[in-house]
Amino acid sequence: MNRHFFGDTAVLLGRSLRHISRSPDTIITTAIMPIAFMLLFVYVFGGAIQTGSDSYVNYLLPGILLITVASGISYTAYRLFLDMKSGIFERFQSMPVARSSVLWAHVLTSLVANFISLVVVVLVALAMGFRSGAGALAWLAVAGIVMLFTLALTWLAVIPGLTANSVDGASAFSYPLVFLPFISSAFVPTQSMPGPVRAFAENQPVTAIVNTIRDLFAEQQVGGDIWVALAWCAGLLVVTYGVAMTIYRRRTS
Repeated sequence: MNRHFFGDTAVLLGRSLRHISRSPDTIITTAIMPIAFMLLFVYVFGGAIQTGSDSYVNYLLPGILLITVASGISYTAYRLFLDMKSGIFERFQSMPVARSSVLWAHVLTSLVANFISLVVVVLVALAMGFRSGAGALAWLAVAGIVMLFTLALTWLAVIPGLTANSVDGASAFSYPLVFLPFISSAFVPTQSMPGPVRAFAENQPVTAIVNTIRDLFAEQQVGGDIWVALAWCAGLLVVTYGVAMTIYRRRTS
């Protein structure tokens, strides 16, 4: 690792964060769609959905958090695509800047921006009646799982950001990720789904992550779902990081 990596990453992170601070609408836009889904399902569909939970917003919030992340990472691909097309990468290559720090700055920016969006969504959920008796350790565990999920998806976003031919192509990859929670336990129990749909829902990463977060919020014993959730996040992170770095080296060599 280049000995200037951390310093270069910090400088480039500051650059990206300044861009976001001048355009706060990106964070607001990221939070609007998940909040709209939460309002719609709680106040329109919530009364007709049987979840076995006293409060539907308590049941729903874990899935909304993942939708927030999936919505937010599209901006990572968008910002990275713009930097690639503007020639800024070539300019950095001509300077004594650690090569990987450019990507890590975008990744860390994604973590910061998504964290702010997640806080906004949780505050709205509290206003809608979300309540949890979970302690500090449980909240930290939820934050850790969500941030690991965000990191994995952010490295996934780096790939289209480096390879897309258009702005729309750079951000469109996130659409399936946004709707993946709908085929999971995020909105309704999987037991109510038809056979093939239930099989898919119970064996995809969102269900394990949602179930783990829900148990932590409800102060219930976390079962094997937490290990499945961590395995999905860690596996996705390793694969996407490897692919993204390989593409990046080829594009900047």
